[in-house]
Amino acid sequence: MKRFIPIAILIIAITILIAFSTVRPTASNSEVQVINRQPEQLVHTDKLPLNPNLTLSFDDANLKEIYLAGGCFWGLEAYMSRIYGVKEVSSGYANGATDKPSYQDVSYNGSGHAETVKVVYDAKRVDLDTLLRYYLRVIDPISVNKQGNDVGKQYRTGIYYQEAADKAVIEQRLTRLQSDYNQPLAIEVKSLDNFYLAEDYHQDYLDKNPDGYCHINLFAVEQTLISPALYTLPSDREIATRLTDLQYRVTQESATERSHDNEYWDHFETGIYVDIVSGEPLFSSKDKFKSGCGWPSFSQPIDPEVVTYQLDTSFNMMRTEVRSRVADAHLGHVFEDGPKELGGLRFCINSAAIRFVAIEDMPAQGYGYLVHTLK
Repeated sequence: MKRFIPIAILIIAITILIAFSTVRPTASNSEVQVINRQPEQLVHTDKLPLNPNLTLSFDDANLKEIYLAGGCFWGLEAYMSRIYGVKEVSSGYANGATDKPSYQDVSYNGSGHAETVKVVYDAKRVDLDTLLRYYLRVIDPISVNKQGNDVGKQYRTGIYYQEAADKAVIEQRLTRLQSDYNQPLAIEVKSLDNFYLAEDYHQDYLDKNPDGYCHINLFAVEQTLISPALYTLPSDREIATRLTDLQYRVTQESATERSHDNEYWDHFETGIYVDIVSGEPLFSSKDKFKSGCGWPSFSQPIDPEVVTYQLDTSFNMMRTEVRSRVADAHLGHVFEDGPKELGGLRFCINSAAIRFVAIEDMPAQGYGYLVHTLK
């Protein structure tokens, strides 16, 4: 057997040499480690969240654009591309003083451009306000010329629009955001003067380099946001015709159904619960738990903004009423006696105020954009 050892060593040595000859050095600002992957393999990894857009088809007639600056464009590109309804995201340089700048010009030669991503989205699947909400949750809106570890004018935050109608949407969202801060927001809002694509190695950087630098939490994209523009409030006549007597009394007159004698109190199939009036998604089966109270109980809504709150002093009690956003329908109440490991809240909801949509039925009923959130 000893006579085979030199051959084995030779084979191992050749294998190592071949392996090293195909591996590129670690990426830097001027070079990138290329990993050969097919698009269908870039759905999810332990480093990157799932991309629900890879299997979608898009109608060019529905497409719109917005340009967002939020520090290093590597992370923002990977993040925005994974929002449902986004067709493509490209990294580039926006609103500077020179034509066709290079990374060197932007970083070291004072061209004045901001590292920016161009977001092309399907306006029928996701609206601008929802995109802005996703964007604003991963940037520091009061930081001047700095995001994460990156400092400089090229890392300023900015929202650059092409359509005049978009300006009002942007300003309304930022006005709401400003109320949460004592300092003024540092987000530049301007029409787009110019945009130039960044070098090829910057495009899809984190898909090609999952261990690359990123200053934002990419997995924040999995915290679902619901656009109110997708749902409408029916007329009073439609509501009266469509709802059962119990559904009407609960949602329109703030009645309460009987505990342990309603449709969903012990229901735990996979799916979502939508507003019986408008169809707006409200709660997910992922957040439903057994509380013993006899009504459906959830630890949180799908999106914090799909519900509103009012003080309820009826029956000589002090309670917090929960109402739906679009339909302003009475849903139930929220209490602070929920499981601590789930956040401590218990949304006690009337079954008559909601409708369950099983995961297999969601695409056919217009909720396909939420299927990935349940997997």
